[in-house]
Amino acid sequence: MSETKEYPVIWLQGAGCTGCSVSILNAVSPRIQNLLLDEMVPGHQLRLLFHATIMAGQGERVVKVLKDTQKDRKDGYILVVEGAIPTAEKGLYGTVGEINGEHLTVEQSVEELGRNALATIALGTCSAFGGIPAAKPNPTQCKSVKAIFSEKGIETPVVNVPGCPPHPDWFTGTMSVILFSGLDALEVDDLARPTLIYGRLIHENCPRRADFDKGKFAQKLGDDGCLYLLGCRGHYTYADCPLKQWNSGVNWCIKAGSPCLGCVEPEFPDGTSPMYEKIKFEVLK
Repeated sequence: MSETKEYPVIWLQGAGCTGCSVSILNAVSPRIQNLLLDEMVPGHQLRLLFHATIMAGQGERVVKVLKDTQKDRKDGYILVVEGAIPTAEKGLYGTVGEINGEHLTVEQSVEELGRNALATIALGTCSAFGGIPAAKPNPTQCKSVKAIFSEKGIETPVVNVPGCPPHPDWFTGTMSVILFSGLDALEVDDLARPTLIYGRLIHENCPRRADFDKGKFAQKLGDDGCLYLLGCRGHYTYADCPLKQWNSGVNWCIKAGSPCLGCVEPEFPDGTSPMYEKIKFEVLK
């Protein structure tokens, strides 16, 4: 019997609300513990080594895990980054811990671990594009993973899995493809998002699409009809929310009566605000 190949996972959390972790940890099929602890793909297994929210360890002992992984498993581990990366004041607005009394910042950790990782998953819109922490006026100067990598000259592949928060299946599906077929088999769009998830407009599969085609528009929240006049961004937002739905297929934003807010797009939230108002497009002259 061939030996199982193990891929350590380091999960860093930057500026955010921990909502991405809450969402992903509630995965149903497969359950998150199956993905991160079991041999989901024959011969390949993920092993979660570091996650600040759910691990029992603390202090320099667990920070050592980061350093040892970076040194001993170069090009053999997967880095998951949740949240944007604060860069103001040398990154002191976001720290992972301390080493010998010195702050270990999220920025430093993303740079060092990202440089030596097999691949990096930017999980959630904050990590993928900056999201809410990077919204104006952005006093902590938060940036996305790709922006940090570009500035530091890091060539490690980055896969963006945006969403505020992302659907659990978006993470488990992405990781399953990487494990089963390899990183090169994962087709991504020009924003580094997996096309199997972000390949179609929400508008294409929206249950209120027929209302749009007939010109039947809701005038206030709670009305029947297309939600375009109430600020729906589904006509330029790419995600499979209408097909996947949330809470094990129970509901999703538009089904619950809310317009799509475009949370998977790089413009969110500044470029999609004010919310619940029809979007205005500037005419180029």
